[in-house]
Amino acid sequence: MTATQEKPIRILLVDDHQIIRDGLTDLIRTRADMKVIGDASNGEAAIALARREQPDVIVLDLDLGPESGLSLLPELLGVVPSSSIIILTGVRETEKRDEAMKLGAKGMVLKEKGATELLCAIEKVHRTGEYWFEPGAASRLFEKRSAVNSSQSEVDPDARKISSLTKTELEFITCIGDGMDNREIASRMHVAESTVRNSLTKIYDKLEIKGGRLGLLVYAYRHGIVKPSR
Repeated sequence: MTATQEKPIRILLVDDHQIIRDGLTDLIRTRADMKVIGDASNGEAAIALARREQPDVIVLDLDLGPESGLSLLPELLGVVPSSSIIILTGVRETEKRDEAMKLGAKGMVLKEKGATELLCAIEKVHRTGEYWFEPGAASRLFEKRSAVNSSQSEVDPDARKISSLTKTELEFITCIGDGMDNREIASRMHVAESTVRNSLTKIYDKLEIKGGRLGLLVYAYRHGIVKPSR
């Protein structure tokens, strides 16, 4: 089934600037597989629309004038937990952007990157369930988690589990660390996508990963299986 034959992705836009909301609406209308089901300029309106419309994806700005998108993010997930939230922002502080990902956002797109990246992020996050990281975000998030654990025992209790991984499984994890989706991994490794899915399931079991793909990334960076890019 092609993208245009699939059910359109229902999108809610949350930004305090009317011109941005109008521009995004016009942009999304160019895609037959996407549909704007509402837009809001503030938290109260966003919550009401999200509760009523149950959108697939919410595009949220972190700076809503007097309000904070960071505060609104968990509230939105509270009324529509099945929705994927993508942050579209011009906020320069990486700490705020990283905090949004930790609070449950599935994607981060900087306004300076343009329309194509946003559309790609919406499609990937919704269709595959994967995350859309801005460049450098994964390394920052996992370095912070590693620092929290630096005071723990030098003896790694997970060494036995890691040593059980095959060379091929380690290559799969490296691909995940490079931000590749299943199709891209299959192409690099010259295997079927079903093999990728089955291999990731085995890796999750071996490492006792409960958080899926993001949990594997956290684990891999924490234990040095994947090295943060510089």
